[in-house]
Amino acid sequence: MGGIPFGYILAKRFAGVDVKNAGSGNIGATNVLRVVKETNPNLAKKLGITTLVLDAIKGAIIVLIAKVLGLDINVLWTIAVLSVLGHCFSPYLNFEGGKGVATAVGVLLVLLPLPTLVAVVVWFISAKGLKVSSLSSLIALIALIIASYLLSPDIAHAPLWIISWIIFYKHIPNIKRIINKEEEQVI
Repeated sequence: MGGIPFGYILAKRFAGVDVKNAGSGNIGATNVLRVVKETNPNLAKKLGITTLVLDAIKGAIIVLIAKVLGLDINVLWTIAVLSVLGHCFSPYLNFEGGKGVATAVGVLLVLLPLPTLVAVVVWFISAKGLKVSSLSSLIALIALIIASYLLSPDIAHAPLWIISWIIFYKHIPNIKRIINKEEEQVI
């Protein structure tokens, strides 16, 4: 389920664009917004928000079902990591995908609600000020890790670190553009 490429599907179906071959080539909400905005700014916001929400829901729903079924916390974390991996390396798109941020928010809202809410608030504040989604995501990722240690010190943090490293890895091209002052403002 994590591999369902909602951004790709929505942009192709409703805007007639292939986000894998435009903008950053990413299937996530930011690239959907960026690419569709070129031809239809009103539709771009709707598709970007819908992509964000569906990517988060696909992560949350599967972890939530497992939690309701009473599965062990280690199984829940395994599902969470695999959901993010599935989004980032979608089997439906030759193992290409998104950056994993929205899907991670979905799984982590179920497993670590308070630290995740802190990270979401940090993302919004950063995005409002910086207007750079990738940098805001990386700042929020740091806030998430810190908040998890402060607000949930008793959990095993290894799965959170795995998810964080996946997201960081997928942001390496963005980090290079940030360093070279070439990263676009999208938000």
